[in-house]
Amino acid sequence: MKVIICGAGQVGWQIARHLSGEKNDVTVVDNNPELVRRATDTLDVQGISGFASYPDVLERAGARDADMIIAATHSDEVNMVTCQVAHSVFGIRRKIARLRAQSYLDAIYSGLYRRDHLPIDVVISPEKEVAEAALQRLSAPAAFDTESFFQGRSQLLGITIDDDCPVINTPLRQLTDLFSTLRAIVVGIRRDGVLFAPAPGDQIFTGDSCYVFTDTQDMARTLEIFGKTQSKQERIIIIGGGNVGLAVARALEERTDRVRVKVIEKNRAFAERAADALDRTIVLHGDGLESALLAEAQVGSADAVLAVTDDDKTNLLVSVRAKEMGCKMAISLINDPSLVPLMEPLNIDAYINPRATTVSSILRHIRHGRVRGVYSIGDAEAEIIEAQVLGTSPIAGELIKNVAFPEGALIGGVMKGDKMVRPMGDTRIEEGDVIAIFAMAEDVPEVERLLQVSIDFF
Repeated sequence: MKVIICGAGQVGWQIARHLSGEKNDVTVVDNNPELVRRATDTLDVQGISGFASYPDVLERAGARDADMIIAATHSDEVNMVTCQVAHSVFGIRRKIARLRAQSYLDAIYSGLYRRDHLPIDVVISPEKEVAEAALQRLSAPAAFDTESFFQGRSQLLGITIDDDCPVINTPLRQLTDLFSTLRAIVVGIRRDGVLFAPAPGDQIFTGDSCYVFTDTQDMARTLEIFGKTQSKQERIIIIGGGNVGLAVARALEERTDRVRVKVIEKNRAFAERAADALDRTIVLHGDGLESALLAEAQVGSADAVLAVTDDDKTNLLVSVRAKEMGCKMAISLINDPSLVPLMEPLNIDAYINPRATTVSSILRHIRHGRVRGVYSIGDAEAEIIEAQVLGTSPIAGELIKNVAFPEGALIGGVMKGDKMVRPMGDTRIEEGDVIAIFAMAEDVPEVERLLQVSIDFF
């Protein structure tokens, strides 16, 4: 597949990394020569310097015979014009654009993206994706990472193993015997900074970060087994009243269980906009780093603080200060993955990586075939792939124990109809089943081959 990626920033680079690693023909376009050089030096891609919306630049990038274009520059308007040129001049069949401005995303204007207007097949909203990720973190306060699968019927939980975890030093195969009715599988373990897919004989140790795939109905029990308690969150403070903070506050207002929310925003215009848009939420204008303002917001008695400003360091410092003042949980928005290792020493409970959520969302629309969802783990080290099993797939009709999965891949769950089944060796995978597979990055192409995803692409 020939793909043109417009924008060589963090998101564009990660998408190029994924697609080039899967032997696609990838060309990266950016008006910053340094970013293009970084992509061509570190990845197996071609690079073109220039403005992505210019027809001659797309011509040089090979748009005449491209299968897909992904417009992920920092400008919404450039992304929209790029898709228009790709369609009108070059006839590129699949066009994906990243749009940030909320006005472009309003449902009443959705007709704008029809083929006879602005021909964009998929619109990705980073702020919307990040807001949804924040709500998921809040729904599982005991987990440092979480993502839903199977239309909300299953959850991936990232759980830090503490000294009081009841299953420390227990081989994973014994967990199946000890908790025979629990629909949960440990699919990944990060130990000493290294992520791997565990074998049945591997044990869990203090300090490990485990990724557990579980049925949503078993989530509370799963957390309890791994030494965590689930508490109800009634008072939440959001630091940052921009698009992400506002989207989260709106969603919390719409929940049936009443949650008391306060928003702190430094920019007066943004604070006034948030105050006008929200009904039951208290909006405070000021710097979330100021102790006096946090005390006024009663951060010490809050169940969670969610720091979602556009500055990583501010988010980290606000989270640290809130925890020191007595807040039970702190969640930080972190764009720079090199800051993530600071989470544990700073006693920050969870983080949201906008790049990972946006990359996951774009990959969901790029993957061949019946792939329904993709979630990128860590710094693109692994993925959870949710896909429907096709009749022509090598795994259709096979017992799991007879499928030659690569070492870095594990099935986390199987949906048969509307029922989730915990995967066992003698579980038979049938045509039409939906499966969720944890796969290390280097094993993703082999997993996709097993799914035979390419046969119904385009």
